[in-house]
Amino acid sequence: MSKEEVLLNEDIRANEVRCVGDDGTSYGVISRDEALKIAEKQGLDLVLIAPDAKPPVCKIMDYGKFRYQQEKKQKEAKKKQKVIDVKEIKLSVKIAQNDINYKVKHALEFLEEGKHVKFRVFLKGREMATPEAGVVMLEKVWDMIKDIGNRDKEPMIEGRYVNMLVTPKKG
Repeated sequence: MSKEEVLLNEDIRANEVRCVGDDGTSYGVISRDEALKIAEKQGLDLVLIAPDAKPPVCKIMDYGKFRYQQEKKQKEAKKKQKVIDVKEIKLSVKIAQNDINYKVKHALEFLEEGKHVKFRVFLKGREMATPEAGVVMLEKVWDMIKDIGNRDKEPMIEGRYVNMLVTPKKG
């Protein structure tokens, strides 16, 4: 049984259930059939809420309304969630200074907008033998943007790339 799957009414297999009303009324431990009759009389559903309890706990409620409220809560939570936008800027070891200035200018704009910036230096061919050159390049870039951003960690060598993540400064 998945987390999303909820047993209702006749799908509940237990013979005895601990039954609770929508208004908080406790019916105690009664047979499933009796609980179904009570739910039917009130025009509501019998919903299994704690299948692992002994005996299982059921609640008499309007399941459609309950599901609607759950979905509404999830949508609200999603609205409040903050999406972190990461912009990637690719560099190479043999990049010209004016190209670095141009890319750093864009990085500064992204950081001012509150975006995270990931700098990647791609190592081609023989440059793989000296990945330190990529680290030196990122240190050079870091000196240009350290007033506006925070560095997550030192430049890291990952395969053919040397990466550095810069986040905007708070306040």
